[in-house]
Amino acid sequence: MKHDNIIRIVDMFTSAENAQNMQDAYFVTHLMDTTLERVLREHRKNSIQVLNDSQIKLFTYQMLRALKYIHSAGIIHRDLKPANIAINVDCDLKILDFGLARQAEAEMTGYVATRWYRAPEIMLNWRHYDKKGML
Repeated sequence: MKHDNIIRIVDMFTSAENAQNMQDAYFVTHLMDTTLERVLREHRKNSIQVLNDSQIKLFTYQMLRALKYIHSAGIIHRDLKPANIAINVDCDLKILDFGLARQAEAEMTGYVATRWYRAPEIMLNWRHYDKKGML
């Protein structure tokens, strides 16, 4: 996927000399400063507003823009949470970690989304959900 708000793999390498010895793979992506989870944790810890209203609006816009792109391709992320949203000092946002992402199907597997970020409809009807439950 190629979108400004989705993390892109720039390069990949391994330290192994050949495929038989390969145990680790390393992915190179664009450098991002932190995750939304860390920013929110800082907010709770210090009881200060870390993000201003303009930043919140910009991050929301970028998230929705990325989700529209992903969903238009028929993909459901299935683990969208603050830890999987990277941000930088320029207020750029990128969605990370597509390890649980799947092509949208009539019946989906049950293990999706970190428990605390699951939509109620997924908790109650975990085999039949769609992209709406991932917003």
